[in-house]
Amino acid sequence: MTGINEDLIWKVRFFILQYFVSTTRPPEVEETAAHFQTSLKSAKTAYQELHRRDAIYLEAGTDTIRMAFPFSAVPTPHRVQAQGKSYWANCAWDALAIPAAMHCEADINTSCAENQKPIFLMVRDGRIVHQGECVHFLLPFQRWYNDLAYT
Repeated sequence: MTGINEDLIWKVRFFILQYFVSTTRPPEVEETAAHFQTSLKSAKTAYQELHRRDAIYLEAGTDTIRMAFPFSAVPTPHRVQAQGKSYWANCAWDALAIPAAMHCEADINTSCAENQKPIFLMVRDGRIVHQGECVHFLLPFQRWYNDLAYT
């Protein structure tokens, strides 16, 4: 795509993920612009392009990050304790992806989507400690992006 700085886009994505890891929240677009010493317009363009490519998910009509997979900026039923911090995951799959991406141990508190029964999982030495739980996806993958906030 003409006018898009590919290098900046992917550096911005990496920065967003690093920011989530260190602060448990996404950076504001102004913080991203300041970090890269670039214009607010360039940072907004990078956010919009990452959203268009399904690399992050923005709140509708804004430059506010709601999801930077596997992290969620809003509370969800999927809470991950890792490296002394607490993160929200977008779904059960992402709750497992957080310790995988961070290469760390984690405690995961979540619940069954069907009956809301609490579920506790641990990740130790790169393996899931569980009691036979399984992840069930209510929608097939090809429909996830139809309404990603719901999925």
